[in-house]
Amino acid sequence: MSNGIHIKVITHQEIVYENDIDELYVKTPEGYMGILKNHIPVVCALNIGVAKVVKDKKPTCIAIMGGILQFSENKATILTDIAELDCDIDVARAKQARERAEARIKAKGDNIDMARAQIALAKAIARISATDKHI
Repeated sequence: MSNGIHIKVITHQEIVYENDIDELYVKTPEGYMGILKNHIPVVCALNIGVAKVVKDKKPTCIAIMGGILQFSENKATILTDIAELDCDIDVARAKQARERAEARIKAKGDNIDMARAQIALAKAIARISATDKHI
């Protein structure tokens, strides 16, 4: 076992990320939360956003499309439907998705599903933010 935190980010299809890290930052409904070694146990919901893991002072960002975080005894598990590493994200495609979502929201037509458009916008922003290393 490492001297830090062991983390797994898991989707239905695969383990997207697994490593020993020093720091973890996630977006919860209450705001951002940071977790360091020996943090108290926690189980919480995750919003669409960016999870940032730091190992040897080097950050890696993961776009998380909601989910659950469980942390106990220096083991963190994130369960989510979709997770993408910053290095795997197609930035141009994410920016196009953001533009489409913003246009749908701006149109405000009766045939626009506003909640769906806002979720699409949040997902696009999470992907773009992950590539910019923003959290």
